[in-house]
Amino acid sequence: MDLAKQNWLYGKPTAEGVLKATAEDFVVIEDLGYAPDGDGEQLLVRIRKTGCNTRFVAEALAKFVGIHPRDASFAGMKDRHAVTEQWFCLRLPGKETPDMRKFALEGVEVLESARHRRKLRTGALQGNDFRLVLRQVTDRDAVEQRLQQIALGGVPNYFGSQRFGHNGNNLLMAQRWAADEIRVRERNKRSFLLSAARSAMFNQVVSDRLAQQGTLTKVLNGDALQLTGRGSWFVATAEELDTLQQRVDENELRVTAPLPGSGEWGTRDEALALEQASLASETALIELMTREKVEAARRAMLVIPRDLRWVWLDDATLAMNFWLPAGSFATSVVRELLLPQGSADEVDE
Repeated sequence: MDLAKQNWLYGKPTAEGVLKATAEDFVVIEDLGYAPDGDGEQLLVRIRKTGCNTRFVAEALAKFVGIHPRDASFAGMKDRHAVTEQWFCLRLPGKETPDMRKFALEGVEVLESARHRRKLRTGALQGNDFRLVLRQVTDRDAVEQRLQQIALGGVPNYFGSQRFGHNGNNLLMAQRWAADEIRVRERNKRSFLLSAARSAMFNQVVSDRLAQQGTLTKVLNGDALQLTGRGSWFVATAEELDTLQQRVDENELRVTAPLPGSGEWGTRDEALALEQASLASETALIELMTREKVEAARRAMLVIPRDLRWVWLDDATLAMNFWLPAGSFATSVVRELLLPQGSADEVDE
């Protein structure tokens, strides 16, 4: 797999620009989708951080309240090179509620805290609100046209480059692990590498589907379809294709691609054949998923940013706001808009 050869939904962008000129140009606000209970053995703490790694902050919070790092959790990793607001969960059974206003860590501000009954687990969030500023945009008209297209038709739900580590190192290490060239013992590292591998395989299927069909909304016989915004899915049959296509066109359903793992992928017939052909050269990684007991799952191939709004601060500076469901990447939205400055002759960012 070549991470630099993912296809675009609207063709390769012609404009260039700069994302994250400063941390303040990339703001993420986590949306759990619910409020703290107000009582319970867990303490939810909402913080704003700049230039800090999520796991590092979790460990610092655990140390402050005197618990083991394993008793500190969070719903999702947030970009270090950004301004992010997110919730952390600290397990404090039988302990008094600490004064979190006294917590001090450079780049971190405690915004609020409250008791909660349940542990905050990975992925247990509704989504994220993004506030971005793109600078040095070379072609305002081209970007404006793309924004209109994205507002209506969305973008490929690619996993962003940050999932794969610096220069794709997480994927490279996963490939070496799959080939029995290295052993990976640390639990967190194993999780990162497995996630990178299955994310790359998902991206590969999405990119190949774009290359073959030019769209991510055409329903094939045997496709696994997902109710928009839901995790459950069902398989399309030949008799239902016309009806299901209409429901996809109306954004009621999404066509999915596999997150390969142990067990069946979920598709049948034409759709399964396409996915197997796309990943025919990745047998080692697929076997690694099975060996490590990573269960197969499905993910929507398309995501439409919700409440997408934008304003031009000047002819070369764009401010944009939008909301994405949990697991979707703002950088995949930006990728459809423009190329990173100085990379117009490259295939990808």
